[in-house]
Amino acid sequence: MTTSQRPEQELVRFAKLDSLQAAGFRYPNDVKRTGWTTDVLAEPLAEPIESGRRFVVAGRVILMRQMGKASFLHILDTKARLQLYVRADAVGPDHYKEVINYDIGDIIEARGYAFVTKTGEKSLHVESVRLLVKALVPLPEKWAGLTDVESRYRQRYVDLIANPEVRDVFRMRARIVSSIRSFLDNRDFLEVETPVLQSIAGGTTARPFNTHHNALGIDMSLRIALELPLKRLVVGGLERVYELGRCFRNEGLSKRHNPEFTMLELYEAFATFEDHMTMMEELITSVVLGVKGASVITYQGQEISFEKPWPRLSMSESLYVIGGVSRDLDVHSYEVVSGLAKQHGVQVKDSKDWGHLLEGLFEALVEPKIRNPTFITHHPASISPLARRNDANPSVCDRYELFLCGMELANGYSELNDPIDQRQRFMAQAEKKAGGDLEACDVDEDYLRALEYGLPPTAGDGMGIDRLAIFLTDVTTIRDVLLFPQMKPEGAE
Repeated sequence: MTTSQRPEQELVRFAKLDSLQAAGFRYPNDVKRTGWTTDVLAEPLAEPIESGRRFVVAGRVILMRQMGKASFLHILDTKARLQLYVRADAVGPDHYKEVINYDIGDIIEARGYAFVTKTGEKSLHVESVRLLVKALVPLPEKWAGLTDVESRYRQRYVDLIANPEVRDVFRMRARIVSSIRSFLDNRDFLEVETPVLQSIAGGTTARPFNTHHNALGIDMSLRIALELPLKRLVVGGLERVYELGRCFRNEGLSKRHNPEFTMLELYEAFATFEDHMTMMEELITSVVLGVKGASVITYQGQEISFEKPWPRLSMSESLYVIGGVSRDLDVHSYEVVSGLAKQHGVQVKDSKDWGHLLEGLFEALVEPKIRNPTFITHHPASISPLARRNDANPSVCDRYELFLCGMELANGYSELNDPIDQRQRFMAQAEKKAGGDLEACDVDEDYLRALEYGLPPTAGDGMGIDRLAIFLTDVTTIRDVLLFPQMKPEGAE
């Protein structure tokens, strides 16, 4: 943007900066802050007041009021907002002229002592003040309506200034991640990092982002899951591993989905999916208690209880217990689930497969009705390409998904460690991909080789960090818990 294209308010500020620089102003970089705004607010008052401890604070000006030869400025730092009381006779007439020329948004440094104004507000009685950064673009006055919500996500840096409460969402998110790490570290899990760029995107069924590696001369994909590299590590003898990392899926945007998101995946040798349901229950309960201080929280006006134990239902059983399907109907029959799908208008990717139909019915009849955390177990094998088949019923797998408020939060299973079975499932996926299924995966020969060396009986889990943050910060969309959600370019239709 050229200078001539800028709004008048911005032109005025640029002119102020020109005048300041002509007078010798250079963006200073020698701030020695001795306290936060909260330190001033917590400081006991001395007697006499002028003998109190001196503070050097720094922050952004968010409010200004001039009253003759005194001014009140409110600054905001990372902790809180604080009122500054600036008198001309305290800072000197020349400096005071500079102060009254400040603008909302400027970043300043001030030195002084704590006192209480006549209105009872703890403030900083300023003895010296200086400009650190000139804000050349005014802060917005109001943030309301859909257009401004889009602007908030697009310009998160302004959102965090204009709406300081948004900072608390991301502080909570950081505490969630820290609590998860603490839980797993205390149970002897090793945190590792695995490649984001992969020659074969695997670990789930999803459409990847594709790129080209110039130095290697090969096409590659951004990872869609963390699973396969982590299980290779279990083969190698790292029996308890986890990763908190970004995954990428070239799919649609919604309140629940962002193409770039954060996953927790963890794997443990010599454990079963039942063991890991119990551990996931303990992990999430620990996080909730740690960051919320209670096992019952309020989400969007409704109480959600994380008190243990959580219900466990097979996917088939959930259709009866929650979905309202009559027990006179055998949902293990293809004909029955096909008829129910037609009755309820359920459409699936493979209508000839019992497993896809059962999953479609679950998503339509059960998932939206789940409020408190509930484990749904024994998913069809045809929709679980990496999970171990159940010994008693090979048509389903030793797998669970955890649902909460109508949304999937976690997924886990006893890992498939039979390399022959795994190859057959990879081949079936490859056939689907050759037939045009963009979410199907290729045959990963290196992973199969790893299985042939021997993967111990292993259980693994994946949990969406963004979705957990949605519940614990009481927001409705994934964009509110991502600092920089994916957006269309400005002006794009």
